[in-house]
Amino acid sequence: MILSQGTENRLLNNVTFFSELVVVGGGISGICAAIAAARLGNKVTLVQDRPVLGGNASSEVRLWILGATSHMGNNNRWSREGGIMDEILVENMHRNPEGNPIIFDTILLEKVVSETNIQLLLNTVIYNLHKKDTDSIESIIGFCSQNQTEYHLFAPCFIDASGDGILGFLSGAAFRMGAESTSEFGELFAPTASYGELLGHSMYFYSKDMGKPVKYIPPSFALKDITKIPRFKSFNAKDFGCRLWWIEFGGRLDTVYDTEQIKWELWKVVYGVWNHIKNSGDFPEAENLTLEWVGAIPGKRESRRFEGDYMLIQQDIVEQRIHEDAVSYGGWSIDLHPADGVFSEKPGCNQWHSKGIYQIPYRCLYSKNISNLFLAGRIISASHVAFASTRVMATSGSIGQAVGTAASLCLKNQFNPRELLNSGKIVELQQLLLKQGHYIPGIQRVDQLDLAKEAQLEVSSTLILSELSESGLLKPLESSVAQMIPLKPGKVPSFIVHATGEESTFLEIELRLSFNAINYTPENIVAQKMISIQPGRNCISIDFNTTISEECYAYLVFLKNPKVAMHYSDQRITGILSLFNHVNPAVSNFGKQTAPSDIGVDSFEFWCPKRRPDGQNIAFKILDNINCFIVDNLLNGIERPTNKPNAWVSDYSDPAPTLSLKWDQPQKIKTIHLSFDTDFDHPMESVLMGHPERDMPFCVREFEIFDENGNLLQQEKENYQSNKRIQFSSPITTKKLIIKLKHPSKEVPASLFGVRCYEN
Repeated sequence: MILSQGTENRLLNNVTFFSELVVVGGGISGICAAIAAARLGNKVTLVQDRPVLGGNASSEVRLWILGATSHMGNNNRWSREGGIMDEILVENMHRNPEGNPIIFDTILLEKVVSETNIQLLLNTVIYNLHKKDTDSIESIIGFCSQNQTEYHLFAPCFIDASGDGILGFLSGAAFRMGAESTSEFGELFAPTASYGELLGHSMYFYSKDMGKPVKYIPPSFALKDITKIPRFKSFNAKDFGCRLWWIEFGGRLDTVYDTEQIKWELWKVVYGVWNHIKNSGDFPEAENLTLEWVGAIPGKRESRRFEGDYMLIQQDIVEQRIHEDAVSYGGWSIDLHPADGVFSEKPGCNQWHSKGIYQIPYRCLYSKNISNLFLAGRIISASHVAFASTRVMATSGSIGQAVGTAASLCLKNQFNPRELLNSGKIVELQQLLLKQGHYIPGIQRVDQLDLAKEAQLEVSSTLILSELSESGLLKPLESSVAQMIPLKPGKVPSFIVHATGEESTFLEIELRLSFNAINYTPENIVAQKMISIQPGRNCISIDFNTTISEECYAYLVFLKNPKVAMHYSDQRITGILSLFNHVNPAVSNFGKQTAPSDIGVDSFEFWCPKRRPDGQNIAFKILDNINCFIVDNLLNGIERPTNKPNAWVSDYSDPAPTLSLKWDQPQKIKTIHLSFDTDFDHPMESVLMGHPERDMPFCVREFEIFDENGNLLQQEKENYQSNKRIQFSSPITTKKLIIKLKHPSKEVPASLFGVRCYEN
């Protein structure tokens, strides 16, 4: 029993932690940063001001995680973020394909608490700090409302992943709010004053069918005149969760200090919208629906952006500029919203896509004037226009891993962030990131410690692409369709396809390429054919009689003609996709991006896959077989398709696909890395969407590893992750490793992107 009396001042419980790195912000970027540094052996304190992890991805807000894949609605093929971000999304897909936000909370929490090097502080708000000198942070002070404890956190290095940049702000780091003018950076898409300079907050809600009529009485503060919302006629009873992203407000206010006011305005709108749906009489289908959940905190888009040694701008995105210090990438559209949000007469968003993904340089990821402060998430050094693309969470997660890894290198070398750049350690940083499964477009992994590079590789079979056999599925050309085919320099091979005509007509066929080999925008029409189609089945032989000069994907295009049905295949192969010139309004894809001439973005067509179970490949035969799935791909340092599949793929008929690594002398091996195909084209939206599969159809689920004497070293029966790290308790000594894979299914041959072996 504790008895206390008196009027003296009392002090809160006070706890001090000393760590090597403090990460402020437990959203997706902060999580990835903390895990990255912890796995490299650093003691990390992760501070989150909410009771759960995830930020906008958490059950408190319930926004899906997206990035370069953009709902599969742009031309960024195989662009899902790698490394820790990929690991989280694949794990969520396996456990939670329904997109339950509560389950996703537990996945994030498990990922963090599984790292013994992370000290996690939830419900802890950073409100003050101490500095060693004018340009460096010594410690920060936080308060936990749940245990009434004040925390003093000391570290040589800090990462601000807080969203609003509380650490950067308190430390005096240079920042901006609002939009830059066109004259500052030459960004033609810089918004006007009438459009507004800040993106607002959003509030979501969920409904539930109770199976019986449900009466709804709105709170007194609910918006009563729904016509104040210009889009009120588009309301419906079906949308819920983050499909209601357009319930947005606050861009004319201070999106930091006015957040509580903004929240109340959003609550008024949400409850007013639901009152309209339930009680206007216009939605009889809503009779049995109840309001199951409304967000208690708004999802924030924009507030402070901090200045680094470089500021990413619109031209970096549209032109896909190359940066020697690239450590991450983006691919979401330049997505600006009117500042008046739901009360604006303008469309809810203004999305303009680039033709492919773009690099994000290291110089954007640390403060230009606070020497030991890294930046992660939406607060990185980017203009308002560029921020409109970099702000999304999968991009933030990729950035988080980059800064967490950079922080680890800084600690190892006793550098500050800028010194790491100036010391010439960027290549080391890039290679360390790639070794962890991270992806940086245009950067190839070169690993001097990889023993596999010294081995002789042999395989039991290699898939020679000669055909994709017909499955009996026919689909009319309601939209134009393209089959992606990897080709090597030289003469383009001849193809045979089959089409069924409804009546006599003509079918236009084109061979297209991208002007940029690492893009997937098939805008370069290099050859055309006009084929006469008769009623019934037609066998079409196609010889374009042309050559290509570099290894790349070619696009065999069949232009729209609903009177013609193409024959499809159920076979699916790593690095082989069909594309459709169709519409995806969720990301402003209406088949073609037609940009005004004065906003600095390109006009081009969208060619995108369809989600499974659709999206089958066109059945075809190739008269000159394509040998692009060779074993050498396993050592080329690229572990996803780029301008070619970059995978070894076994033959369909191989009963036991096997890879052998042989050395002239015995090798000590403790760690083996295998890289599998988890379909980097799949966005894997974390909540709301729902997905038809737990595990990707290309991913090898079962494999075994043996030594030269046939001893079983590792057996896996339920793999579903992209990167599988096998670490033995002590090194094994052998001159040979034998890796036996099992085909994922009869329609999908076993494939592998990479194999690496290490002594430690």
